Amino acid sequence: MLRRLAPLTAVALSAALLAGCSSAEDEPDRPTPTPSGTPTATAPAPTPTLSAAPAVPTTSTVASVTGSSLEVRDAPDGAVTTTLENPQASGAPLVLLVLGQDGDWVNVSVAQRPNGSSGWVAASAVSLTTTSFALVASTTTNTLVLYDAGVETTSFPVATGTGGTPTPTGSFYLTELLAPTNQGYGPYAYGLSAFSDALNSFGGGPGQIGLHGTDDEASIGQAASHGCIRLSNADISELAGMLPLGTPIIIT
Repeated sequence: MLRRLAPLTAVALSAALLAGCSSAEDEPDRPTPTPSGTPTATAPAPTPTLSAAPAVPTTSTVASVTGSSLEVRDAPDGAVTTTLENPQASGAPLVLLVLGQDGDWVNVSVAQRPNGSSGWVAASAVSLTTTSFALVASTTTNTLVLYDAGVETTSFPVATGTGGTPTPTGSFYLTELLAPTNQGYGPYAYGLSAFSDALNSFGGGPGQIGLHGTDDEASIGQAASHGCIRLSNADISELAGMLPLGTPIIIT
């Protein structure tokens, strides 16, 4: 995962946002463990079963925030749960993946803990566009598959998280495209709406997961990161020229 980055179009350095994926120079904070109770017998491990392939959308709707801030509510016309700034702290524009719509209200995925957070925003506060691209990353096979209109187009080898710092699974989206300013992360890095389940912070950032290049391409194809998804520099450069912010990514 990443430490200190600059937005792709900005000159000044941004604050640290994404969790670190390369060296472990900084000791990350881990979630406080819950005290255990009376020991109990360990149940036998269930027989592994094959999981169904994830449903890949043929098209997705993306909400781009038009104002300087955005109020997120718990229901249409409900109570405000959080206010998001536009642009983001990195300097990147604020975008959210649309989950649904109810009249003048849009249900969106929100890039915050816990993973899978969502809320409602006023339709008048966002501009809606669509994308036919989607990504599916597998932590089992260490691959990243690019889909266009639901059709697989390209498969990339990647590195994912180790056993102690696994890449979180679920449905997320690309939140920002950044140009790393420190070594180890290649020419481009997408921030994801996913956050590490193992690290509360890393290098001053909140443990946000990234999709980025690497200076250690020998690690590609292995479980080698602190949770981020690493690609070769050629592959992340290809995706950076193609994928808009808000593109969904499913991690299994």
